[in-house]
Amino acid sequence: MSFPVVIYLGPLALNAHVVFEALAYFIGFRTYSWGRKNAGDIVRPSTRWTIILSAAIGGAIGSKLLHHLSSPSRLASHWHDPVFIMGGKTIVGGLLGGLLCVEAVKKYYGIKQSTGDLFAIPLCVAIAIGRIGCFLSGVTDDTVGVHTQLPWGVDFGDGFRHPTPLYEILFLLFLAWAIHKRKNHPYFEGQLFSLFMFSYLGFRFLCDFLKDYEILFGLRGIQWACLLGLIHYGLKLRVSAARLNGVHP
Repeated sequence: MSFPVVIYLGPLALNAHVVFEALAYFIGFRTYSWGRKNAGDIVRPSTRWTIILSAAIGGAIGSKLLHHLSSPSRLASHWHDPVFIMGGKTIVGGLLGGLLCVEAVKKYYGIKQSTGDLFAIPLCVAIAIGRIGCFLSGVTDDTVGVHTQLPWGVDFGDGFRHPTPLYEILFLLFLAWAIHKRKNHPYFEGQLFSLFMFSYLGFRFLCDFLKDYEILFGLRGIQWACLLGLIHYGLKLRVSAARLNGVHP
């Protein structure tokens, strides 16, 4: 296989990343719609769409902001280049940026209940599909790992590297299965989304040791963001577990 992979649709030559990113949005949203239809939704339609829109806007801003803050030296040398500024993004920044915007909108509307549980499995599905495009894009996507001599390393054209997008796909499929199984047991509102965020941020914190990003105070910028998210969602899961056991946290 030659990287980056190009997908041909008739006369069109499409970048694999663009194709799978579009599929990720479409299939992820269909998965969410199916889950909402079967589980019910107590949030008014107009408010629900406002929350979804705020998540999209916050996610777009957060994904680019964290991406650039994770490489301050590169940002300093290219800050005047609009193509560079508009390019690049990270899922961790998208998730955390979307979360901040959603919480702000919920506070404005006075929504007390958690609205994230229905998004847990769709996010697993969407991110996994998007990572197929990252893998097929090779080193041009800046998501594959450092060089390795392990037998499952993949030659992306510059020697064998850790196929970190494949690691993430396998992890997300397992996480989606685990969340689905957790739904068959008692849980508090918001616990499934907290489980998704804590698990995914924990995975990314560990997996990003295999990536060649700029080091900031001993860790990569994305890892610092993951660490903050892990503290937040670790506390939320602790509170949920205490409530399930009938203990006032």
